[in-house]
Amino acid sequence: MRSTRITANLPVDDIGKAKEFYAGFLGLTDEEFNLGWVARLTDQQTGAQVQLVTRDADAPEDSVISVHTPDVEAAYEEAQRLGYEIVLSLRTEPWGVRRFFVRAPDGNVINIVEHAD
Repeated sequence: MRSTRITANLPVDDIGKAKEFYAGFLGLTDEEFNLGWVARLTDQQTGAQVQLVTRDADAPEDSVISVHTPDVEAAYEEAQRLGYEIVLSLRTEPWGVRRFFVRAPDGNVINIVEHAD
């Protein structure tokens, strides 16, 4: 599998309140998207970013990071071949991403995602 970007998924109770700190204090002022339960904040000059997550809308567990890849189908097949636990089966979400969740051997749940361009 090839990873092109990894984004931290920080659990928060309220995205609006969390944005006051992450945008106001840390300077991540560009809101790339906000689905109500997840929002990505970025600093356009540095590329620093974070995703704020209240609760994943379509998964049985929340993920700790999102790993972006150009070929999510190949990554899914590789995860299965290697015997990793699939927490969320490969699917296309209503908001346009194709993704699955896999559990790392250390127990962390990882969101493997491909964005449609």
